[in-house]
Amino acid sequence: MNNYGTTWASGPSDPPCLADGPGTVVEIDIKAEAADVWAMISNPAISAKFSGESLGAVWAEGFDGPALGAQFVGTNKHKAIGEWDVPCFVHRYVEGDEFGWVTSDPDNPGAQWCFELASIAGSVRLRYSLTIGPGPSGISRAISNMPDREADILHGRVREHRGNMQKVLEGIKEALHQEPDPERASPIFDK
Repeated sequence: MNNYGTTWASGPSDPPCLADGPGTVVEIDIKAEAADVWAMISNPAISAKFSGESLGAVWAEGFDGPALGAQFVGTNKHKAIGEWDVPCFVHRYVEGDEFGWVTSDPDNPGAQWCFELASIAGSVRLRYSLTIGPGPSGISRAISNMPDREADILHGRVREHRGNMQKVLEGIKEALHQEPDPERASPIFDK
C-alpha cells in the first residue's frame, strides 16, 4: 500500500520514471451547491488557503478569469528549493464541471492539474488530479542531480502533492459543507 493514490499516464516502468507520467488523484464529497464549489475551484488562488506549498496565484496580464487558454502565475514554496513563480495555462475548461491547467509550457508541461465536479445524491463530488511531466520542472532537476534515486524522488514528490491536494479538498469542504436542516424533515417521514 506504499503507492496508494498513485496514478500513471503510462506504465509504470520498473523502476518507475518521470516518462511514465506519475501522479495522484484525491476526491471528497461536499454537501453544497455545485455553483459554490465551482466558484472556489475556478479561482487558481484557492490552493494557497489550504496547501502547505502554494502561496498564491494571480491572473496573467490580459486575463481576468477562468476560460480555455487563460493564463495565471502561481507562486509556490518548498523547503528543498525555496520560492518560485510558475506560468500556468488553462487547458481544460468546462463551465461548472472542469478546470485544469498545465505549468511552465503548454506544449511540454512540467505538470498537469485538474479539478472536476460531479453531482451525486444531494452532494458534489470534487476530484483533484495531478500528472507530473513530461516537461522540465523542479522534479526533473532533482532527478538529473540524482538519477539513481529517480523512483524514490518521484514517490516522495507524489506523496507530498497528494497530502497538499487532500488539504485543499478538506478546506473547501469545511468552507462550504452544509448539513441538512433538522427542522425540514423529509416528506417521506412526515406524519
